[in-house]
Amino acid sequence: QVQLVESGGGLVQAGGSLRLSCTTSGRTFSNYPMGWFRQAPGKEREFVAAISRSGGSTYYADFVKGRFTISGDNAKNTVYLQMNFLKPEDTAIYYCAVRFSTIPLLNMLRDGARYDSWGQGTQVTVSS
Repeated sequence: QVQLVESGGGLVQAGGSLRLSCTTSGRTFSNYPMGWFRQAPGKEREFVAAISRSGGSTYYADFVKGRFTISGDNAKNTVYLQMNFLKPEDTAIYYCAVRFSTIPLLNMLRDGARYDSWGQGTQVTVSS
């Protein structure tokens, strides 16, 4: 049984930081691409960041470049999303996802349909 469990969300003031974790179990994830998405109330889910686990390449949505960093720890089967300089518009439920195969172009990971399994999400609220 594949499981992805997000944690680390919470309430933070604008300008603050949070680090989200996505811990995986049930399968070895170390070679597979993983991504973070978010969904704000009344809005569609949107891509945030992705990482190609084998090579460590990363890809970000334009609105988080320079503020968020995605990274992975294969020994812990965990992927992180470090979020700095948070803004109220970053308020959303954040989800991690995994794709159980490699992908030729990292920017293809912007598409949520390319992922095979998702976590339940963790709430991030940024107050102004």
